[in-house]
Amino acid sequence: MKIGSRTFNFGSMPAIMAIMNTTPDSFYSGSRLSATEDAIEQALKLESSGADIIDIGGESTRPGSLPVSIEEELKRVIPVVEMVCKKVRIPVSIDTNKGEVAERGINAGAALVNDVSALTADKSMADIVKNYSVPVVLMHMKGTPDNMQNAPSYHDPVAEITTWLLGRAAFAEKKGIAAEKIILDPGIGFGKRLEDNLKLIRGFSAAVNGRYPVLIGHSRKRFIGEITGQDKPENRLYGSLGAAVMSAYYGAAILRVHDPLETKEAVMTAKRIYDTL
Repeated sequence: MKIGSRTFNFGSMPAIMAIMNTTPDSFYSGSRLSATEDAIEQALKLESSGADIIDIGGESTRPGSLPVSIEEELKRVIPVVEMVCKKVRIPVSIDTNKGEVAERGINAGAALVNDVSALTADKSMADIVKNYSVPVVLMHMKGTPDNMQNAPSYHDPVAEITTWLLGRAAFAEKKGIAAEKIILDPGIGFGKRLEDNLKLIRGFSAAVNGRYPVLIGHSRKRFIGEITGQDKPENRLYGSLGAAVMSAYYGAAILRVHDPLETKEAVMTAKRIYDTL
């Protein structure tokens, strides 16, 4: 898959997507920017730490969060995308479910759209992705960020979410988006219980079975705190690294994380050990 000027083969070593938030209320304080001017320094740090992609978002989607206006999201995110794209050599992703924000982000230099609604929130998004010929991440979320953790339930989370996302991919293809430009994300933590998240990390890539690359966004999320007893996201690095290693083992093509250096080194080491068996 070509993202910007780079070609990703998505082999046994997953690509690392680093998280950069221009929001004041993202669940992990370490991913927030306190000022637009900090963006370049942070982006260069992420790039030098081994990130392959930087994902920039201007609207928090943490559990319980409320949407922001399109004007506020544009104000937060577009200047950052524009500045970062001028300074880094790796591709930049725009994390939004709003068509206008995506289009403005692409015009500012973004080479990938990461849509947590899988093209359901804004009817213009599919046409924008098609017209600009950029790859798109389609993510599953049960409900909306403000209510998604209100007693979610599944009979078989892997089967149900795989079926839904393959349906969204089929919709995208019917709208003219090439199959080779589609990435699927099961939405770890987005309307999921602990066991749902674990089953998805273990089984979603196998269920997709190579039809599309899979992105896993597990980093520092609540389910890791449930396992480790760490209530604060700031204390969930080690659990996140464990989840990253297992996500890679079970076939993730992209890992969306707050800690690219630590994640890459953990996965590289685990892979080297596995390859010598």
